[in-house]
Amino acid sequence: MNNSCDISQTGGKAAALMRLVASGFDIPAFFTLPPALFQKNVLPENAHSDLVRKLAEIGPGPYAARSSAVEEDGDAHSHAGQFLSVLNLSAQEVPAAAERVYKSGLQDSVQGYRATRGLTGEGGGTAVLVQQMVDARAAGVAFTADPVSGRRDRIVISAIAGLGDRLVGGEEDGETYIISDSGKLIDGDVTRGVLSQQDICALHKLAIEVQQACGGPQDIEWAFEGDRLYLLQARPITTPLLPPVNADTALTIFDNSNIVESYPGMVSPLTYSFAQYAYARVYRAFLSLLGVGEAKIAHNAAVFDNMLGRIDGRVYYNLVNWYRALALLPGFSINRSHMETMMGVSEPLPAEVVDNIGPPPAKGAALWAEWLRVTRSGFKLAFEAFRLNRTKADFYRRLNAALAIPASEIEAMPLTGLAKEYRRIEADLLDRWDAPLINDFLCMMAFGGSRKMLEKWGGPLGLEVHNDIMIGQGDIISAEPAQRIRRMGAMLSDHPELKAQMASGSGVDIATHPELAAEIASYLAKFADRCTEELKLESVTLDRDPTPLYRAIAAGGGGHKESADQSGALKQLLRGKPVRHMIARVIMRWAKARVRDRENLRFERTRIFGRARLVFRTIGAQFAAQGVIADREDIFLLSVQEILGAIEGFGLDSDLRGLIELRRAHMAQAAKRPDPDERIEIRGAIFADLAALVPAPVIRNNDELIRSGTGCSAGTVTATARIIRDPRTQALAKGDILVARHTDPGWIAVFANASAIVVERGSLLSHSAIVARELGIPCVVGMKDAMNWIKDGETIEVDGGNGRVRRII
Repeated sequence: MNNSCDISQTGGKAAALMRLVASGFDIPAFFTLPPALFQKNVLPENAHSDLVRKLAEIGPGPYAARSSAVEEDGDAHSHAGQFLSVLNLSAQEVPAAAERVYKSGLQDSVQGYRATRGLTGEGGGTAVLVQQMVDARAAGVAFTADPVSGRRDRIVISAIAGLGDRLVGGEEDGETYIISDSGKLIDGDVTRGVLSQQDICALHKLAIEVQQACGGPQDIEWAFEGDRLYLLQARPITTPLLPPVNADTALTIFDNSNIVESYPGMVSPLTYSFAQYAYARVYRAFLSLLGVGEAKIAHNAAVFDNMLGRIDGRVYYNLVNWYRALALLPGFSINRSHMETMMGVSEPLPAEVVDNIGPPPAKGAALWAEWLRVTRSGFKLAFEAFRLNRTKADFYRRLNAALAIPASEIEAMPLTGLAKEYRRIEADLLDRWDAPLINDFLCMMAFGGSRKMLEKWGGPLGLEVHNDIMIGQGDIISAEPAQRIRRMGAMLSDHPELKAQMASGSGVDIATHPELAAEIASYLAKFADRCTEELKLESVTLDRDPTPLYRAIAAGGGGHKESADQSGALKQLLRGKPVRHMIARVIMRWAKARVRDRENLRFERTRIFGRARLVFRTIGAQFAAQGVIADREDIFLLSVQEILGAIEGFGLDSDLRGLIELRRAHMAQAAKRPDPDERIEIRGAIFADLAALVPAPVIRNNDELIRSGTGCSAGTVTATARIIRDPRTQALAKGDILVARHTDPGWIAVFANASAIVVERGSLLSHSAIVARELGIPCVVGMKDAMNWIKDGETIEVDGGNGRVRRII
């Protein structure tokens, strides 16, 4: 009786356990009975006293008697399931059980197993491993590589409550957990299952350490006694595995903190591919505008083609590529930290990204050369600022000409004509996006610079005056829909029956009110594309379904608070400082114009997306008419290139229906999962099982009575909170406080009836902030987890000046 590592004496299983003990693993105490100890298949009487002494040494029972044949648990042949194991033995029962285990090695089934694998003889006999039992709350097996798929970057765990013998013996099915080799749970329930997240972490650590100690993928048995994790067995996985994956530590970071307002939730393949092309073309033009050479832009083509990512059906910025693009700008090597703030994300990039992208800080001759580039860029930008009004006029003229073709004419085009019309949109508009680009860049500089100026000269009061001036303007087009809706709502004051009908979403009798009908027709002619999620091509526009508009009109009515004249506030802020007042007036007037133009030019983007939507919907109708796809709406499950390829002849696959069904299934599965985190970091190639990116539940103290976000429209309101997730199906009664995760211009019909707004996402220049200022209602943005913290229907107080929200319980 010994614990020697001599495999001829202890067998393969016990020898493996001894090596693991020597490596420091927590294994229940054991000893072995070598094959030579058994005489005529039984233990001699003189061995019984030694057996009792060894049992006392390893501790109190119960015990297990397990086989440990010489060739068992080998690299090529595991002999799994061929031998007997006897559990829950008292000290008196161990001798007889040991004899039964030894005899199991002589069974015909074992000889048959060996014969089928070309093994001869008895394999050196069967030793018996006597081991102290674990009082297991959970036990099971874990494969450090997936034995079914052969993937080495997956750990497969099967667990059962109590002892694992029923699982190993096939009597019961266990619960399955799949984790990545980095420890991320891919499949399995840690909230109601046998194992907790803490257990999964412990098993991941054990699996990795055992594999490293044994030099290859392992099939291990384990058991938890309370929180203590025991290793019971480890043997090589003998099924064929795929080749090892070459180490790839390249870091990609996806972030949607800025883009979610434009592309919230699930986004179709068509919208994503259209947006991907638009971003690539627009930001090539942006760098060219700032003086980056065409050769350098062409050399970095892959950067511009990959500025977006689609993660589990949601759109994200690829931040590393955004940073690479930023590093191409003149002046990056002079003031790297300032330019990093231009990205406007909620948290900085890690050092391993920023330290390895872009040139090092310029010194000596390189510094002079870089300042020359900055100077040239500055003159170029100043020239563009000087001629901005002309550039805008040219842009509007080009835009209006491109959109002059009536919708009825486009709907009558053949497929080749529709493809040509889309190519014209690309060439005339997306590839010549000059006015919005120039104005957005100047707006960013003017807004940030003027804000710092007033904060320096006036402190917190200066910031408040800045907010009032910048985002409280009467000529911003984003506020016009809400103003119109309120005006139309007032028209219903003397028509209660029509108001009730429209509140239900019906407009059957609108013709009985000609003035209102004319207002609605005028509204739809201008703002039909300003629907919820307006930049998604699959979104339903208001001319196709005016139900949200009807409901908003019925709930609206009354006026709104006019934006106050802030010239007096600025004068009061800088009283006694005439020079500063004069400088501030000039800068604020110019910055205000850039903010106004930013919003107004973004409305033109809505019109362009609306025209693209019309073109692709018409293509969808033609595809369906010719049997290429089953339904016209299926067009949104294809990419731009796939659609044009099918028309123009460069497509790869003629079976568009099969492709559509595959994507429909993928999107349906993704839609059932929670949104991935706001920021996602992935190592290596980006084809991971994206289900693994679903965030773990965040446990927060929802009993707090006060939380703070970013206040962007002053005023205090106490009213009923309404959680709105989909403004197309949910209504807001007049005077309620709107609480949402994010908004876009299509929410304007809901804004019209809100007394205040609280949004989880957003910034001072988001649509929520600008429209709230225009309508004169308090607004707080950037309040994370607001929709879980605030309960629908409860009373809250919103202070849009300091950004505080208080629950009144």
